[in-house]
Amino acid sequence: MKLINKTLLFSVFSAALLSSCGGGAPILTIPVENIDTSPLKEATLTEAEAQNWGHLDLAKDTIPGMSVDKAYSEIIKGEKGQKIIVAVIDSGIDITHEDLDGVLWTNKKEIAGNGKDDDKNGYIDDIHGWNFLGDGYDEQLEYIRLVASGDTNAARFAEAKAKYDADYNAALAGKQQYEGIVNSVESAHKALTAHFKKEDYTAKEVAAIQTEDATLEAAAETATSMFSRGAPSLPAVLKQVQPGVDYYGDQVAFNLNKDFSGRKTGDNPNDFNDKPGYGNGNVMPVKKSESHGTHVTGIIAAERNNGIGANGVANNVEIMAIRAVPNGDEYDKDVAKAIRYAVDNGAKVINGSFGKSFSPHADWVRDAIKYASDKGVIFVHAAGNSSEDVDTEPNFPDDNVNYVEVGNTYIRVGSLAPKYGTNMVSSFSNYGKNNVDVFAPGSDIYSTTPENEYDTKGGTSMAAPAVAGVAALVWSQYPKLTAAQVKQIIMDSGLAINTKVVVGGKAEDIRSFGDLTKSGKMVNVYNALIMASQLSK
Repeated sequence: MKLINKTLLFSVFSAALLSSCGGGAPILTIPVENIDTSPLKEATLTEAEAQNWGHLDLAKDTIPGMSVDKAYSEIIKGEKGQKIIVAVIDSGIDITHEDLDGVLWTNKKEIAGNGKDDDKNGYIDDIHGWNFLGDGYDEQLEYIRLVASGDTNAARFAEAKAKYDADYNAALAGKQQYEGIVNSVESAHKALTAHFKKEDYTAKEVAAIQTEDATLEAAAETATSMFSRGAPSLPAVLKQVQPGVDYYGDQVAFNLNKDFSGRKTGDNPNDFNDKPGYGNGNVMPVKKSESHGTHVTGIIAAERNNGIGANGVANNVEIMAIRAVPNGDEYDKDVAKAIRYAVDNGAKVINGSFGKSFSPHADWVRDAIKYASDKGVIFVHAAGNSSEDVDTEPNFPDDNVNYVEVGNTYIRVGSLAPKYGTNMVSSFSNYGKNNVDVFAPGSDIYSTTPENEYDTKGGTSMAAPAVAGVAALVWSQYPKLTAAQVKQIIMDSGLAINTKVVVGGKAEDIRSFGDLTKSGKMVNVYNALIMASQLSK
């Protein structure tokens, strides 16, 4: 499932509604004492800082970014390096976006639109990548598929059934609650608009209402409650809670619905060899709201310094678009096929900003990850957004069996927030001393979204492509390095943070940052390039 932080749905407005309605230089190492005693960024980030914080520098800006801008100004200095193909396995990419259309991979061996597999790779008209979902969009979660199978002898069936019973009831309650919020606010806005004969009434005007009309009085109370909590208007509240309406609606109708099937490719997802070449070559999102893949892609590769939008981490990449992640849980078959497609068609880095806690064919995906490793390809995976220790809680896709890794080019990434100190680890981020390799900026990341738009999203989904971009940038500058060396550089060159941090957003759970990740470090591009330079010599 796409790993955007769902807790972002519950903002100040919705919370209020719920309550009212129910080069040669040494590697940069900042001594721990200097980090821990350095002035912290107390002021609110400026708009420019907020839209670029992941590229800023901890020492200079007191913001825990990856020193991307510093690396470009002091090390890269306009050097392009060698082109690196980065595959983005996700929900589809708006390949017409103004900030992405110049960074697309094109399969030069394929002739567009002729209905033939010109390059004999098994996929017809795969010009910019492949779509393993076909026209599909909505899907069940993996454990719902297990429950729907009725196979009580299957591994983890009882666990899945108990989870379904709890989650479905919670989703149904959430759906009803949000629908109640929308009905309440819409009714209030309608009544107040009729009363004032305008839609842009103010908090002061509402406060001055004196009436014995019960409907108008209730509308004024709802509006006053919202205004007191910072809402600029009732229409703004409706816009704010819409993601919650959509989320719970999709949960009940599709993701948690035992009787739903969204598969539209005509293949058997439980047979790895059934219907080779299923899907199609259309890598665009099915809906505008399917923005996840476009956002992820911009973090890696949005055209730098073109005067519009956002800047990607890497400056010389081609993005291979692979659509395999629906609105729900991805199928293991699709993910395994997607990884192999990326490797076989020239990708050097693969980004996977998705994950799930049940995986019936985990071996298929693990074999594909090993295939990538054996072929010298890096696979970067988001750690997940359930505030859990993935050393003990299942999280797929993974690269190990009982902590024995199948390859040495898989990187799992946790998420950082834009404020150095005890709250620098994103409250939603998973962690793991054994199974999370590094942390990178993931909260409040500004990037591309469909139809030439831009938006801020948060999740380990955003941290993973930041690291994929670093891998591509380092490899581009030093192409003789191996995939395993690039991974180790990313892990070894980061800033070692020994401060204590809040874990899982729980104020009572405070641990050393070093206990949350194998490297004990946050990714740093400047350091990585210096280490790569030294190693390449």
